[in-house]
Amino acid sequence: MENTAKILVIEDDKFLNKLYTDQLRREGFEVSMAISGDEGLNKVMNEKPDLVILDIVLPHKNGFDILSEMKLHAHTKNIPVVILTNLGQDSDIKTGLDLGAVGYLVKTDFPITKLGVEVRKYLAMKQKKQEDIGAARS
Repeated sequence: MENTAKILVIEDDKFLNKLYTDQLRREGFEVSMAISGDEGLNKVMNEKPDLVILDIVLPHKNGFDILSEMKLHAHTKNIPVVILTNLGQDSDIKTGLDLGAVGYLVKTDFPITKLGVEVRKYLAMKQKKQEDIGAARS
């Protein structure tokens, strides 16, 4: 799952979407992108990425709604979601984490060059969780 992991970036700002996508592709990830909430949720359901990078403020459906809907479906509920947004209020962070996001990053505090490091960290956590579940079953 290392660098061949499939990442879905859901970000309505086309410049940021391209910036994140280009950064992740340079680091060897397979990347898909969506620019609205509806498109993002459809891609999550159809592509089943290894990890989702999710903005909160999106047209048609916000990031919290997408996260909530992902957690309702057996085939998407275990996909790690990292929120990357401008909303940095404690209440927004709490909501995102309570809904099941594995990480919450505020765009203004987060250097783009660290995106690959963050993605690898959450993919490693997902891998460890899957290994722990497999070990518990044997």
